[in-house]
Amino acid sequence: MKTKKIIFYGTPEIAAYQLEQLHKNNYNIIAVVTQPDKPSGRGQKINYSAVKQYALDNNLPLFQPEKLNTPEFIEQITSLQPDIQVVLAYRMIPKSIYSIAKYGTFNLHTSLLPQYRGAAPINWAIINGESQTGMTTFLLNEKTDEGEILLQRTIELGEETTAGDLHDEMMYTAFPLIEKTIEKLLTPNYQTIAQKVEGELKPAPKIFKETTQIKWDMDGKTIINLIRGMSPYPAATSSFKDPSDDKIYQFKIFKAKFIEEKSSQNQIGKLKIQDKNTIKVNCKDGCIQLLDLQLSGKKRMPSSELIKGLKFTNPLQNI
Repeated sequence: MKTKKIIFYGTPEIAAYQLEQLHKNNYNIIAVVTQPDKPSGRGQKINYSAVKQYALDNNLPLFQPEKLNTPEFIEQITSLQPDIQVVLAYRMIPKSIYSIAKYGTFNLHTSLLPQYRGAAPINWAIINGESQTGMTTFLLNEKTDEGEILLQRTIELGEETTAGDLHDEMMYTAFPLIEKTIEKLLTPNYQTIAQKVEGELKPAPKIFKETTQIKWDMDGKTIINLIRGMSPYPAATSSFKDPSDDKIYQFKIFKAKFIEEKSSQNQIGKLKIQDKNTIKVNCKDGCIQLLDLQLSGKKRMPSSELIKGLKFTNPLQNI
């Protein structure tokens, strides 16, 4: 099984860890494909993807095509004669590429398909307050995340699980699923499961800046789920104004808890400091106590530390 020729497609850390496991477990990685280098950060510095860095560090043949459906790239992949292609957190792969592999090309997706098809399944499962999610391996076809299912693994979600927690659990437990999927593809007459949509289909679209913004007129549980689903990246956000001098305070909020209590309509969205170490914001059915946050231009810190540097006397109003 491990002598079969594998091409690996991926970009971020979660993909790089699976590549590392395949490589360290002596699978025959004949090539690695990752996204082209892009400038990032304030200095627009070119940073290598985690997958590229691992490939370079371990002398694995590397491709970074701008486009996949070109005669040149198709010929490059065809000439390698891959047996299996493994895809994780990459991009849409055309039939001209995924059909090259002798035994098939499969993707590992971080949800229990068909639910949460899309770019951010980890985040949206938590934002929507799911009690469980999971991982799915499936054969690629010409539609995004809609191929025949090979294997699935369920993961239970706690009430305090964050997107970061779930990401890490998936990263460190995905490899056995990948191994079992490779074994299945090499088994004669293996069975697949068609994706059948039953009931409401929950999407997992890409997260934009507007998605991160907290609406304080929502109920507390919904707000907490949003904060968990955005933590630690990209983080839930909110802006407040000091009515005494119109100064704007912009926060990223990483951890909070809901306190159920009576809340009047005119208090919703007001941020108050209590007892010199507690920050609370009123919401629809109570208040949210902010526990771990970051003020724009400052480091992330516990609320008790952040309060020491704040100098305002009035309650702040959400804007």
